[in-house]
Amino acid sequence: MTFLVFLGVMGLRWEGILESAELDAYDWTLHLRPTNTRPNPPITLVTITDQDIRTLGHWPVTDEVLARVLDVMTTHHPRAIGVDIYRDLEVPPGRQELDRVLEAHPEILMVMKFGKIEKGGIPGPAMLQGTDRVGFNDVIVDSGGIVRRGLLFLDDGTNFYRAFSLLLTLQYLQKEGIVPQAALENSDWVQLGGTVIRPFESHDGGYVEADAQGYQYLLDLEREEHVFPTISFGAILAGTFNPELIQDHIIIVGVVAQGVKDYFYTSQCGTLTACPPIPGIELHGYMVHQLLRFAKGEGLVPIATVPDSLEAVWIGLWVLGGGFIGVWVRGAWRFSLAVLIGMAVLSGVVVSGMRYGMWIPFIPPVMGLVINAMVVTAWLSNREKQDRALLMSLFSRHVSSEVAQAVWEKREQFLEKGRLRPQKLVVTTLFTDLEGFTTVAEDMEPDMVLDWLNTYMERMVKIINDHGGLVDDYHGDMIKADFGVFLLGQTEANVRQDVNNAVGCAVALEQEMRHLNSQWQQQGLPEVRMRIGMQTGPVVVGSLGSEQRLKFTTIGDSVNIASRLESFQKDSLETWSKDEVCRILIGETTKQYLGDHPWVLREVGMITLRGKANRISVYRLYTKTGSPEPCSVTSIEQTGG
Repeated sequence: MTFLVFLGVMGLRWEGILESAELDAYDWTLHLRPTNTRPNPPITLVTITDQDIRTLGHWPVTDEVLARVLDVMTTHHPRAIGVDIYRDLEVPPGRQELDRVLEAHPEILMVMKFGKIEKGGIPGPAMLQGTDRVGFNDVIVDSGGIVRRGLLFLDDGTNFYRAFSLLLTLQYLQKEGIVPQAALENSDWVQLGGTVIRPFESHDGGYVEADAQGYQYLLDLEREEHVFPTISFGAILAGTFNPELIQDHIIIVGVVAQGVKDYFYTSQCGTLTACPPIPGIELHGYMVHQLLRFAKGEGLVPIATVPDSLEAVWIGLWVLGGGFIGVWVRGAWRFSLAVLIGMAVLSGVVVSGMRYGMWIPFIPPVMGLVINAMVVTAWLSNREKQDRALLMSLFSRHVSSEVAQAVWEKREQFLEKGRLRPQKLVVTTLFTDLEGFTTVAEDMEPDMVLDWLNTYMERMVKIINDHGGLVDDYHGDMIKADFGVFLLGQTEANVRQDVNNAVGCAVALEQEMRHLNSQWQQQGLPEVRMRIGMQTGPVVVGSLGSEQRLKFTTIGDSVNIASRLESFQKDSLETWSKDEVCRILIGETTKQYLGDHPWVLREVGMITLRGKANRISVYRLYTKTGSPEPCSVTSIEQTGG
């Protein structure tokens, strides 16, 4: 069952049904990851705002205005200037001036959109085509509208392109002599400074068959308020800005106007609230900042993912944990507490993993934990119902509540493969029968016979239950009861107690028989007398029958002896005194276990019972009050029964 739950969870994972939830969990863990953003990263944003557009009076900005802004910034010696504005087409006037500035300043980089023009691609400026100064600004947006992955390279099978953010990073790092190179562990991987950036694969983390085109990596943007200093486009034109924000910095020029739809959602905010969208130039700024920290080894490592094989083991362990909860935890609130503790531990492991740059799956294992705990609990509950139904079918209503509870609490020790586990125990077996019942029944209507007999049975069975006995069988007016059948690790003291319970039960049955006869006499119903035989000895306790119909029973020599004692001389001419309503015969073994007791035993003698080769000593039990004189029978042969 646990394996089926595991396969079900893995099936949901492989089909991508859990992808959205797992990506949300990934965003949540990134919220909790500590930030290490330096207060003054070497990146400045030059923004074209709604006010700038209103001041200029048109959009897009002309080539002349753009050239003038770039010219002003280059005089303050930035390391790199990235223009996140397409310039594949002229925006007159001023194209010649813009080309002059671009040619004179190699630190200026422009953008393109990847792809052929007929498929939506946008090339860079004509004068920069064929150079390494144009990078694509394409952004990967997941199905939920969130950017979680960045790009380093793309190719169309013929040409090879670099990302805008990567070009800005490399331009800045030229002064420090850091260039990308092949990683030692895998020549197809990129190493930037001391950091190896492993390419994203389609099944990494919570993704399922994601588009892994190009060289992708997981973003860790560490968003905060006012990470990058900002200068407006108008301030550059007016000369009212701090030159220190440009000198030796990376400058990214782009649009933040609300009228120009260049905004993106990301998963990192540094808080537990939803992330507001950010403009494209800020997103590129975060990408550049992440790559710079990779290159400089500032404590940031790329987010790693768990291999598929280890992910399956990880999920399997939590599914198994849910199974343990289902097996060992009982009670609704304990079950809920155990599941919550399991989820808390899992959350702690996942969050701790992200703190060290490891994306550990959360949704599949938490589903496996909860579902398997519920399934195992439901299965065990159903099995318990079946076991209880089995026990009740075996014992019906003929067992005391104490015995029933004891059996139920130790059902694992009593039941085996849908049957009672056979046990060998020392049991006291008691048989009762009515004297002359057949003759009485012949003179009564059938419905009256049943009512009369049911009254007798209800009274007697209650007494047997009250004395700790179990009614094993009925046959007409005959009752078979056992004392001591549900004891594990039976002791001598247990057997003595069972014998006393059985004898006490026999005496109580005699007293109840007197009450019933008195009641029947008043109702004009026939009176009867009872015979009781009991013997103590080893028996086999178990269930007998087929799967469709099982019956609890005890089998052994002492059972046969008890039955023979009950029926001893039942057809003889033995006369009962007027006051006698019950004859109780017990064997030698029962007498030996009886010990001190308030009753009177009279020896009947050595008796040969039908079907038995050896004689046994038999005693008749009386209450102290009105007990007759002892009889001295030394050798009696059974003649009937």
